[in-house]
Parts: sequence; structure tokens; C-alpha cells
Amino acid sequence: MEIPRGNSREDNKARKQIIKDFYAKWIAEHPDKKVWNHSLKSFIHIKGQSINETAGHASLSFESTEAVLRITEVLTNATAQESWRPKYGDKNQKPYSKMCLLRWKNCRLIVGYQKSKNEWVQYYLGSEQKKKAVR
Repeated sequence: MEIPRGNSREDNKARKQIIKDFYAKWIAEHPDKKVWNHSLKSFIHIKGQSINETAGHASLSFESTEAVLRITEVLTNATAQESWRPKYGDKNQKPYSKMCLLRWKNCRLIVGYQKSKNEWVQYYLGSEQKKKAVR
């Protein structure tokens, strides 16, 4: 699969579609929609918000789109770096009591902890190359 490298609107749209298609294929292969993370010693769950947030941000760069295509490796091997309280007033972060940044190689993974369900949920996955502020 060829990932567009440009910054045009068409390239961003194509990368967004690649990410959504990849998640659909990944979910078909992982029907439980979760992967064990060694650092958190817990499963990281993939939900609709995971896909939407990642597709919206990671599609802005080739490197971040490429990182998404390595999702299983990243979810499994990423190590926790820092945590913070969710941004006040951000409706996408409202379900979480804590946010955590994990890194693996050149990949950046942000997960949110849902206290009510006692589970970690992927919030964003991308590359270190694209330092777009997500939080």
C-alpha cells in the first residue's frame, strides 16, 4: 500500500481513508478490539473515538499514518512516559479520568483511563515526527 507523502488536501484525505480502512481490517482480525500492553500491565481497548481521533490527526502526516499501520506492535510495546488530567472542557477527553503518553520507537500513543469501566482506551496514535498538540 502506497501512502501519499504530500501535504495537499487530497493527500490528507487519502491518508485518512487508509487509516480508516486499516482499522476496519485490524478490528476484523482482533474482534475483541484490545491488545495487552506490557508497560501498563493492562489491555488497551480500541473504540470508535480511537479511530476518529487518530484518523483526524494522524492523516496530517505521512509518518503518523505509517505509525498507525504498526498498531499492534505499538499497543503492545509502548512504554508509559507521563500522565496528566484530561483537558477541561474537551468533550473528547471527558470520559477519561487520566490521560497517559506512551512511546515506542518513533511512535507516540496517547491513552485515556476510563475509571467507570476500569480500562485504558487508545485516544491517539501517531509519530513523533508530527508534534501536533493533541492535549
